[in-house]
Amino acid sequence: MKQSSLLKGKDETLDSFYLGRILVLQKKKGYRFSVDAPLLAGFIQSRQSDEILELGTGSGIISLLLSIHPFKHITAVEIQETLVDLARRNVKLNHLEDKISIIHENLRSFQPKKKFDIIFSNPPYVKRHGGRLSTSSEKSIAKHELKCDIFDIMRKVAELLKEDGRAYFVFTAKRKEDFVQAVTRNGLKIRTLRFVHPRLCQEPNLFLGQCDFSSKEEMHLPPFILYDEKGHYSAEALNLFSGRIHDKASY
Repeated sequence: MKQSSLLKGKDETLDSFYLGRILVLQKKKGYRFSVDAPLLAGFIQSRQSDEILELGTGSGIISLLLSIHPFKHITAVEIQETLVDLARRNVKLNHLEDKISIIHENLRSFQPKKKFDIIFSNPPYVKRHGGRLSTSSEKSIAKHELKCDIFDIMRKVAELLKEDGRAYFVFTAKRKEDFVQAVTRNGLKIRTLRFVHPRLCQEPNLFLGQCDFSSKEEMHLPPFILYDEKGHYSAEALNLFSGRIHDKASY
């Protein structure tokens, strides 16, 4: 029997990404990741020597997708016990035990004995009282600021990022000002922003941001367009979702 069938529960699906290179277990009715995960994974620029930290890993999807890029090790922190178990099984499923460690911890109290070259996060987008909660606690905690908010995350980034390190985020365009405030309050600088538009004629719904401690000028990259005029994924989106290593200069 294949390892994948041994690991999959009755309430889970087994999905493949990057043309079958990455396998991901997800809950059928619990937290399931969306397009923001591959967007952030594709935005991160890493080197072979990088020690990386993910704040709020969920099922581990972004760290798994990042595994096709160079890095030394990823430490991925998650507060929800059920998702910690899922993320650990996903790491095992992809034979990445030596490359990715899943830590069951509240990111606000996480105190490792080192700092990191790269920190990344896909934070909850909705304010604590900003919308109706899901009947699934996994979904609610992932989407709403119930356990942490963008300011908590940015404080931890500023605490654990090396002086010459880089931090990467995907966040909702509706709350760009909150993101900017969180960055500024913690002594960080926005180096790069890239807005994500569902279609060319539509307003952005997400943005990708790169931050550090030393950038002098904020650079805006060309927009990422998800769908073309016919409603199909754009060429860039197809490249990204297939895991092809495209020209990083575009980021």
